[in-house]
Amino acid sequence: MPSIPQIAAIIVAAGSGSRVGGDLPKQYRTLQGHPMLRHSYMTLSAHPAISRVIVVIGAGQEVWARHALAGLPDAIFVTGGETRRDSVRHALEALADQPPGAVLIHDAARPFLPARVIDDLIAALTENPGAVPALPVVDSLARGGAIMGETVPRAHLWRVQTPQAFRYDAILDAHRKWDSAQEATDDARMAMAAGYNVAIVPGDETLHKYTFAGDFSQNQENRMTFPAVRSGTGFDVHKLTQGEELWLCGIKIDHHSGLAGHSDADVAIHALTDAILGAMALGDIGDHFPPSDAKWRGASSDQFLRHAVELARGAGYGLANADVTIICEAPKIGPHRQAMRQRLAGIMMVDIGQISVKATTTERLGFTGREEGIAAQAIATLFRAEN
Repeated sequence: MPSIPQIAAIIVAAGSGSRVGGDLPKQYRTLQGHPMLRHSYMTLSAHPAISRVIVVIGAGQEVWARHALAGLPDAIFVTGGETRRDSVRHALEALADQPPGAVLIHDAARPFLPARVIDDLIAALTENPGAVPALPVVDSLARGGAIMGETVPRAHLWRVQTPQAFRYDAILDAHRKWDSAQEATDDARMAMAAGYNVAIVPGDETLHKYTFAGDFSQNQENRMTFPAVRSGTGFDVHKLTQGEELWLCGIKIDHHSGLAGHSDADVAIHALTDAILGAMALGDIGDHFPPSDAKWRGASSDQFLRHAVELARGAGYGLANADVTIICEAPKIGPHRQAMRQRLAGIMMVDIGQISVKATTTERLGFTGREEGIAAQAIATLFRAEN
C-alpha cells in the first residue's frame, strides 16, 4: 500500500467560544492542566507522519496562542476568517507554496485526539480522497417540537468528528469551487460536493466536542470521583528468534536475534503500556490492540503507548513517573539506556526525568538466562491534573 509523503495538519482555533461564556475563548481555557489548544497540538505535532502543524487563530489571539503552546515545537500561525470555512481556506492556501500530499483538519474544541484515529485516517487516504472519523448514532431519534413526532430510523446515521483527512489537492479544489454564498457543515461535505468520495473510519468517544460551559464543569465533576494518584504494573515476555529485529523501548538494537510477536514485539513498551492501562483500570494491551486483528501485524509499539497515555490524559491524568526493568542476559542494556529514556519520554510527551529504564539478569537461570526470550516489567504512577 503506497505511503503519503508530507502530511500536514490544520487546527482550527479562530473562534470566540461565545457559547461557553467569559472573555477568554474556549480554546485557551485550562482543561486538565493545559490550555485546550495544547492538547490536540501535542498529539498532532508528535505524530511521526505529520511534518507541519498550522494553527488558525482569530485576529489578536497570537499572544494567547503562543502562551498555550509554549515549550512545544513551533507552530505556524495563520489568521482565520469570518467563518470556519474561511479559516480553513486561509490555512489551505498558506500550504500552497509547499503543498503536502495530505492534510488533516481538526477542531481545537476536540482536545483529546487518539493517535489511533490519526493512523486510521492516513491509512484510508491511500485508497480514498477523503476520510472522516465517525461513531454510529445509538440514541433514538424523533422529529417534533414540544410534542414528540415520528421516530427517525437511526440505521446508517453517523456522528461525524474531526480531524477530517483529505488529499491536499482534493480539499483545496473543493474549497476553491465552493459557492461562497453558502455555508458548509464541514469540510467533508465540501469535498463530496466537488465529487470526491469520503470514507468513514471508526471515531472515538474521547473526541467529544467542548461547546458549552457545562462541558467544562462536567469534566471536572467526573474527575473528582477518581483518586488523585493511581498506579499500575505491567509484565510481558517475547521469544528471541533469529531473523527478527530487536526493538526495546522504541530503539532498534543490533543483535543476532530479535523478538517475535504480532507487532514489533517491543516487550518493554508492551509492559509499560499495560502499566498505564492498569492504572486507569482499562484492561490490557490485548483489549485495545487484539493480535487477532491483522492491522497490528508488525505495527510499531509506540502507537500502543501513545494510545494508553492519551486515554489517561482524556480522563484527567498525567504521568508522574514510569519505571521499566528489562530482564535479559544479552544484549547489554546500559549503552542504550539514555536513548531508551529519551525515546519513551518523546512518545509520552513528558520530561526525561520522569522515565527510568534499567536492566537485570536472572544469573543464567530460566528462559531469560538461557537467552530464549526477554521479559520486562514496568510500573507507572499517574496523578490527577488540576484545572
